[in-house]
Amino acid sequence: MKAVGYVQSLPIAEERSLFDFDAPAPVPGPRDLLVRVQAVSVNPVDTKVRMRRAGTDEAPVILGWDAAGIVEAVGADVTLFRPGDAVFYAGDLNRPGTNAELHLVDERIAGHKPKSLGFAEAAALPLTSLTAWEGLFDRLQVPAKDAGAKLLVVGAAGGVGSLAVQFARQLTQLTVIGTASRPESRKWIEDLGAHAVIDHSRPLAAELEAAGLGLVDYTYTLTNTDKHWAEIVKGAKPQGRIAIIDDPQTLDALPLKGKSLSLHWELMFTRSMFQTPDMIRQHEILEEVSRLVDAGTLRTTLGAHFGTINAANLKRAHAAIESGRSIGKIVLEGWG
Repeated sequence: MKAVGYVQSLPIAEERSLFDFDAPAPVPGPRDLLVRVQAVSVNPVDTKVRMRRAGTDEAPVILGWDAAGIVEAVGADVTLFRPGDAVFYAGDLNRPGTNAELHLVDERIAGHKPKSLGFAEAAALPLTSLTAWEGLFDRLQVPAKDAGAKLLVVGAAGGVGSLAVQFARQLTQLTVIGTASRPESRKWIEDLGAHAVIDHSRPLAAELEAAGLGLVDYTYTLTNTDKHWAEIVKGAKPQGRIAIIDDPQTLDALPLKGKSLSLHWELMFTRSMFQTPDMIRQHEILEEVSRLVDAGTLRTTLGAHFGTINAANLKRAHAAIESGRSIGKIVLEGWG
């Protein structure tokens, strides 16, 4: 099968940072789906793993943790899917990624693709949907009905933020506040349903105050948390909750004590990495996301289509992600 991978961690401009190669087709385990990948999307985790994990000439590392495709075969114990089903999923950080024509995924972390979306549009959704949903509803435990509460999403124009804004606006009564610094990202967030957008190139607490929004009950911080940390704490309501997904080099939790603020980490891969008893929850979330998309409640967050799945196009996608200026999700579709 065709695949894209690498052996050494190299800057993305280097010729061998990603390359096309042929790999043996994988064989499904008892609860695995063997999926013929039709489309993938690229996430910040792809660029991080590329610089942290090494492969060998015999077994290059295959990245990719978002895919949409068609089930070709199933393991002996699979009950949720059958061959021919169209699926979408993010996958497992401990297993080879989705940048391959054939890919294995545990049925408990896959969902049926929304019928109303093409494969590229669907591939934009799984990882960010799961991260946004788990962060809001599992970690922050935002209420469905609390018209007086406010949510701040820091870095709301990215993949996770684009879903977090939609989930919060469509499924709760929270006042949803996003952050952005460019006109195009501000418009993107507003179009997704945010009640207000503030500028994260300026002090966040002052921006909240200037907009008449006051302190916030919930903060979901998605990027540059270390840069914004003091302002996030300052802008939080006493006994509020803060959830984080990025990787700040240091994080001082002591300033949270005065306000009795709670801190929550969200990593979408935790359930699959540790085979947690509630691992099937990700299947359930993706099934709900699929239903909401088909009902017209959610829209895909596809931001740019970079062409067919190959090393050259994936290099362009990684470079765009590393620039920190992408809006929505970057997808690739088909095998050229």
